[in-house]
Amino acid sequence: MIQRIQTIYLIIVALLAGVLPFFVNLWSDTEGNEIYAQNEILVSILFYVSGALALWTIFLYKKRKNQFVMNRLNMILNLFLLGFFVYRSLNLSGEASVSEKGIGMLIPVFSIVFLALTNRAIKKDEDLVKSVDRLR
Repeated sequence: MIQRIQTIYLIIVALLAGVLPFFVNLWSDTEGNEIYAQNEILVSILFYVSGALALWTIFLYKKRKNQFVMNRLNMILNLFLLGFFVYRSLNLSGEASVSEKGIGMLIPVFSIVFLALTNRAIKKDEDLVKSVDRLR
């Protein structure tokens, strides 16, 4: 049952976390150099793990409870990334003529939103299966 809506949400999360951070800048340093995910090893690894976890969760479609738990773990990972970015942005200097904070810092927020939508769809499927089992 890969054709479910949660599969589309998980593919979006995999693309957001696995591809996008390497093309949009996360922040700029004091010299004006743009920092991407591949410049920071920890950030790069966390984005790759988040994308891989989303792809792996797609193939757990027969085990909806495990899929739900894996999405929760992915949400925690993205919350950790978001916390790191908030900490990093608070340590960057304030707004000058050019903003030093990049658009890539919002990627974990969008990932968390799509993971929450995925968990809602998985819960809906689980409730539907339980209601069908009651009718038998």
